[in-house]
Amino acid sequence: MSASRRDAVDAGLMDRFAARGADLVDWIDARFPMTKMLKEHATEYYAAKNFNTWYVFGVLAFVVLIIQLFSGIFLTMSYKPDAEKAFASVEYIMRDVEWGWLIRYMHSTGASAFFIVVYLHMFRGMMYGSYKKPRELLWIIGMLIYLCLMAEGFLGYLLPWGQMSYWGAQVIVSLFGAVPGIGPELVEWIRGDYFISDITLNRFFALHVVAVPLALIMLVVMHILALHETGSLNPDGIEIKEHKGPDGIPLDGIAFHPYYTAKDLVAIVIFAAFFSIALFFAPEMGGYFLEHANFEPANQLKTPEHIAPVWYYTPFYAILRAVPSKGIGALLMAMAIVLLFFLPWLDRCKVKSIRYRGWTFKVALTVFAISFVALGYLGLQPAVEPYITITRVFTALYFGFFILMPIYTSFEKTRPVPERVTYHH
Repeated sequence: MSASRRDAVDAGLMDRFAARGADLVDWIDARFPMTKMLKEHATEYYAAKNFNTWYVFGVLAFVVLIIQLFSGIFLTMSYKPDAEKAFASVEYIMRDVEWGWLIRYMHSTGASAFFIVVYLHMFRGMMYGSYKKPRELLWIIGMLIYLCLMAEGFLGYLLPWGQMSYWGAQVIVSLFGAVPGIGPELVEWIRGDYFISDITLNRFFALHVVAVPLALIMLVVMHILALHETGSLNPDGIEIKEHKGPDGIPLDGIAFHPYYTAKDLVAIVIFAAFFSIALFFAPEMGGYFLEHANFEPANQLKTPEHIAPVWYYTPFYAILRAVPSKGIGALLMAMAIVLLFFLPWLDRCKVKSIRYRGWTFKVALTVFAISFVALGYLGLQPAVEPYITITRVFTALYFGFFILMPIYTSFEKTRPVPERVTYHH
């Protein structure tokens, strides 16, 4: 067969496959809005052209969610939610299940990676005012996702049934006893018994693998829908929908796909490289990702010398220990999270982005970030001096950021905000 004839045959086959592909797409579209969804959320969803590196952490959080779901599914195939067999089943996964060590480390490393990217994603929102009108509901849904992550991490923390798992869960569950009126009954209801036991492990397992993931996935879908309804806020804090061309497309917007999907792919590859380094060379991260005490089976008769939660809970654990009263400490710890929900109404400044805000907000946000990191470190330390005094200082700075916000944002001297987004190649 000549070359020209072969090319003609290949072209005919390609046309035939393309026609069948188009027919398949039409068949699906008649029964499911596939093309419509792709247009609304990808090819015809326009985002500002000046997104920077801070905007990749939302996508990375979605990537880690997928890692956690798939690794969790494979772990449940060999894990036994039984107080007598749970620790041994984890050891079995690590030693005898083919590639079990990799799946377990993916899940444990992924838990820490999840909170790293989520904390950075939240900080970006605080920097650029992503919680301000009209994105208040978007921020609240995001905070509900954060609460789900904390619940999911806590529920999964008990499952290895190691020393720190058992005693850490004992401490956290006992905090609910500080709830006025119903505290003791609430603690007993959460545990399902008078102490952390087999029934506690079973119900934590059920919540960890079914109930909370379903709520988390639902909230993530709601978060994306709310984001695409209001549009992503850019580093300038300008609404690109206010400046549209004759075709109705924002003048400062570009299609999310393929422009930002290509950039996000680069970020995912870089993230995968760092994730792999941690996974293969430092999965325990010196005891921060997997505590050394958790490699010992749970012993109800032996309390560890120093009980501390995983690093992503330690800022709030430090606040809990900042005051002698258990009830007040638990209230402060709860308020430290609840106050984040009220950011859209505490911030009185009309300017959104930190680029054009006054020095007071920049200083306050910097102090807040430093206090959060410092509290995270202090939560890992024993509750002795001078750590207690330092913890109280940073706790005051943490709450001062929120309590004083209506004041220092009302009198904030801001810079003029440009009408169009600023962009540099």
